[in-house]
Amino acid sequence: MKQMTYEFQNGVGKKLQLYLWLKSWWSSNYVTDWWEDYVYLSGRAPLLVYSNCYGLDYMPLPTTNQVARAANFIYAALTFRKLLNTQTLKPVTIQNFIPLCAWQYERMFNTTRVPDVEKDRVVHLSDSQHIAVYHRGRYYKVMLYNNRRLLKPVELQWQLQQILDDTSVPAPGEHHLAALTANHRTVWANARTTYFNKGLNKASLKAIEDAAFFLVLYDEELDFDANDPSKLNKFSQAVLHGKGYNLWLDKSFNIVVSKNGRLGCNCEHSWCDSPIMSHFWEFCIGMEVTQLKYTEDGNTVGELEDLPPVPSRLKWDLHPECLDLVRSSTLIASDIIAEVDLQVLYHSDYGKNFIKKCKVSPDAFVQMVLQLAYYRDAGCFNLTYEAAMMRLFREGRTETVRPVTMESCDFVLSVDNPDLPAKEKLALLQRACQKHQESYINAMCGKGVDRHIFCLYVLSKHLDVKSPFLKEVLGEPWRLSTSQTPHNQAGILDTKKFPEYVCLGGGFGPVANDGYGVSYE
Repeated sequence: MKQMTYEFQNGVGKKLQLYLWLKSWWSSNYVTDWWEDYVYLSGRAPLLVYSNCYGLDYMPLPTTNQVARAANFIYAALTFRKLLNTQTLKPVTIQNFIPLCAWQYERMFNTTRVPDVEKDRVVHLSDSQHIAVYHRGRYYKVMLYNNRRLLKPVELQWQLQQILDDTSVPAPGEHHLAALTANHRTVWANARTTYFNKGLNKASLKAIEDAAFFLVLYDEELDFDANDPSKLNKFSQAVLHGKGYNLWLDKSFNIVVSKNGRLGCNCEHSWCDSPIMSHFWEFCIGMEVTQLKYTEDGNTVGELEDLPPVPSRLKWDLHPECLDLVRSSTLIASDIIAEVDLQVLYHSDYGKNFIKKCKVSPDAFVQMVLQLAYYRDAGCFNLTYEAAMMRLFREGRTETVRPVTMESCDFVLSVDNPDLPAKEKLALLQRACQKHQESYINAMCGKGVDRHIFCLYVLSKHLDVKSPFLKEVLGEPWRLSTSQTPHNQAGILDTKKFPEYVCLGGGFGPVANDGYGVSYE
């Protein structure tokens, strides 16, 4: 490996670095466009589990009325969109001083990842006046404005109630139609071109793809119980992958509202990273708690004065071959779901304040816990990925932190050593955490190596240059992929005043078939 590194540094690496240096002069960010194109949009694997991520509700349940909860969330979401459009959203800062790049927010709403044969496209509209809704196998278009006025929560609730009261049945193939978005991207691209290029199907697909976002009125109850982990697991499964056919995975995000009012969000990953959706999520639930609220019987606040536009049912006329493809796509989605083990650990014995008393970073502490757990499970160390945000830079996305270090290995090996005093184990933990924290800060400040190497690899492909070094360093799979979910970005809910308002978590699938995807907060 040392020899390959030396040859790369003093050979083809110099040429590739020169081209990359030139690109950095004429691009706003020399990584981001290639990262989006080659890591996300060029991927042909299904979005279900492999790409899309999810987030869950906060612990308190303010109402069990499904359409009231959905209506307040829609109103809060569109308020957030208005702040984005008018550029009046308070920026997220580090230590209330350093603002982070807000570029990723631009494509949050009115956005769809459109499948294509070789590489998908992210299509963003400047505005959208409606959302698309799925309920019991049927699709609806719900207008959000009346005479240019955003509908009030009580009006939105009335609209959604019309959908619940609708007794019509799905058209042939409609019930499982969204399974097409869970198929391999090239298969879905060909089907979209063949069966959705004219008539009813084209118009209905356009209504979904042009929507501000996608709402799923889930027909089952979902909940959280600290004494029953299976409930939180079921909740997470319903939002990460659902039934395989009830999430329109191409949309920038899906909002899932359960029969008893629980909220969840499924997010397409190409346009943003999780802190963006986390900020949006905190804002909407914070607005719900502090401003919108509910009546004693669980409805939205206010009286219905004028009837808003009635939701319109989307219609489909699916070819028999398309019906066969919907059925096969449903089976593929079911197979993907069956391959995933999803477990959520609710930990309340101690939190970050206790960890800080040990004089270590909470994030680094959790990373060492994961290293110890993986070693005990697999009997070895393996390549581990942690995402560090790069939004100190224009259009920055993420950089990789590699938690496996000499220091982390020393700590892990010490834990089960009965001859080593606890004091020495603590010292090894602190040293490993310190090393990890340094690596994390370096990554945030542009001193990481993985995105740089990735860009050199892209250039080598463009220039048809073979590099054993690049093939070696990028060939090993990430068997442990991890990410921390940030908190309190919106600044609406004071955690001291509302300590119970803690997100129930979120996550993503593993990037290796024999690996783990771990999200923590």
